[in-house]
Amino acid sequence: MNASVFLISTLFNLYLMVVILRLWLQLVRADFYNPLSQFVVKATHPIVGPMRRVIPSLGRFDTATFVLAVIVSFAKLATISLIFGSGILNPLVMFFVAVIDVFKEAFSLVFWVLILRAILSWVSQGNNPIEYVLHQLTEPFLAPIRKIIPPIGGLDLSILVAIVALQFIQLLLQDTFGLY
Repeated sequence: MNASVFLISTLFNLYLMVVILRLWLQLVRADFYNPLSQFVVKATHPIVGPMRRVIPSLGRFDTATFVLAVIVSFAKLATISLIFGSGILNPLVMFFVAVIDVFKEAFSLVFWVLILRAILSWVSQGNNPIEYVLHQLTEPFLAPIRKIIPPIGGLDLSILVAIVALQFIQLLLQDTFGLY
């Protein structure tokens, strides 16, 4: 049973991360013609495209993409509940849990993008298009940290500080809501 829950959660979470990545790419106005951006858009556009005709954006925030993320999370929770009978079938409760799950996955995605950017900074020569998009995604978080803690001896600690802050926020939310 645990293996089945793991497999279902992983499949839904992978697509949920792609949807969240689309929202994040739009918020930071990342390079649309980058291969990673093109993959994300092509993987989500068949669903987001028609939803945009019905759900308008709020400024730079693409509400249709956010609604899709909540729907994917809701579908994950509903599938697990129906298959394994965990008892959470109240739609209102599942909606709130789905929204919290979207934020949890967003934090997880930010964590992994920061880790990937740190690893690429050690091995890449700087001409990688994926590294360029990762830079565009993470720079809004890291630039304010660099103003407070500048690189020390050529070593940029901003990624480490961002990861520690992100983990602190996740633990704080876990203690507050108890749902993580």
